[in-house]
Amino acid sequence: MNKKTSTNFDIFMAWLIRTNPGQKEFHQAVREVAEHIFPYIEDKPVYQEMRIMERLSEPDRVISFRVCWEDKDGNININRGYRIQNNNAIGPYKGGVRFHPSVNLSILKFLAFEQTFKNSLTGLPMGGAKGGSDFNPKGKTDREVMRFCQAFMSELAAHIGHDKDVPAGDIGVGPREIGYLFGQYKRLTHEFTGVLTGKGMEYGGSHGRIEATGYGTVYFLEDMLKHQGKSPKGKTCVISGSGNVAQYACEKAIQLGAKVVTLSDSNGFIYDKDGVTQEKLEFVKELKEVKRGRISDYAKKFGAEFYQGKRPWGVPCDIALPCATQNEISGDEAKTLLKNGLIAVSEGANMPTSLEGIRTFQKAKILFAPSKAANAGGVAISGLEMSQNRARLTWKAEELQKHLRRIMTEVHSKCLKYGEEKGGHVNYLKGANIGGFKKVADAMLAYGVV
Repeated sequence: MNKKTSTNFDIFMAWLIRTNPGQKEFHQAVREVAEHIFPYIEDKPVYQEMRIMERLSEPDRVISFRVCWEDKDGNININRGYRIQNNNAIGPYKGGVRFHPSVNLSILKFLAFEQTFKNSLTGLPMGGAKGGSDFNPKGKTDREVMRFCQAFMSELAAHIGHDKDVPAGDIGVGPREIGYLFGQYKRLTHEFTGVLTGKGMEYGGSHGRIEATGYGTVYFLEDMLKHQGKSPKGKTCVISGSGNVAQYACEKAIQLGAKVVTLSDSNGFIYDKDGVTQEKLEFVKELKEVKRGRISDYAKKFGAEFYQGKRPWGVPCDIALPCATQNEISGDEAKTLLKNGLIAVSEGANMPTSLEGIRTFQKAKILFAPSKAANAGGVAISGLEMSQNRARLTWKAEELQKHLRRIMTEVHSKCLKYGEEKGGHVNYLKGANIGGFKKVADAMLAYGVV
């Protein structure tokens, strides 16, 4: 940045922090984008005059509500629900709903902000939003989860609609929760419309949605490596998480010939020196989706090592796929990964690398795919589910996989367009930020001051 741009950036960040006190995750997400956007708009005064970055950083609306529900023992429980509708310049609000004890306003605002750029990169007409609650579905009975989902949707229903805001699943919100949420919306509105995505195939869902985020993360990795004349084949891969995204990132990596040696959950990680096979992965799917067990059971079943309370970033590898949660790779862990031979990172989770970690990877000039680009596959298939619902159609699985592969290649191309630097290095973070920004910003300019 030149001196004037640096001053403008500092003024912007001071304003953001002052008006959003204590929201560290939100500050981090905006800073990560703004560091590239301010130099980009240095010679484009219209974006500055119309204060596009300020407007993008202030959500259209923040909805907060009380959720009361009764547990199996007859006790009344109170949780807080949210929906952050960040920006709908290019289409209806679109973004997941997260049920997890860590949910707060800062996390949801960062997710909604990032979702705006991610949705833009897909090329589909979708704005950015995010929602959720500090409710924890773990350890709850199906009936308790149903009661909570019904209470949550009773408040949310007034703010969503297929042309207004279309939520989806996220952490803690899978097919079970989507079914309960959609059933309550249908009961309240007396309508059968595609107001939620990630639905079951029996009632308007889309083939390939469950695999899309994980597959897309690995497709983006494949495109990055291909641009350098390489491939995932024969590479050692470390994956965090063991939920939906991690499972299907693992599956696609195996299919492309990589050797996956770790998976994790909140209790710790397993290290399988022989590699996770498709057979072993099927065990993980059943363990997590049906039995709701812990990843340590994998170690007992297959004789792998289990490291309690630790993350897998100390394991030597060529490729890292963080697929668990935000800020799971610290600056020190990034240095350890580089020391152990890392050549590429593709983020399956949302903002899983801290700012220090990102700067460490970028200084080393390894391949680094930020989540807003690498994990866009999930929302891409959700966007296609919206289209199918409006047309009352269901596309075949093979057709949707082709769409997913095409969309991820197009996202990669947009990152190349804005991220290629002298010497052939590609700054994928810069490319994703500018590529996502431009479409939304130009739409905002077209509307004037609204």
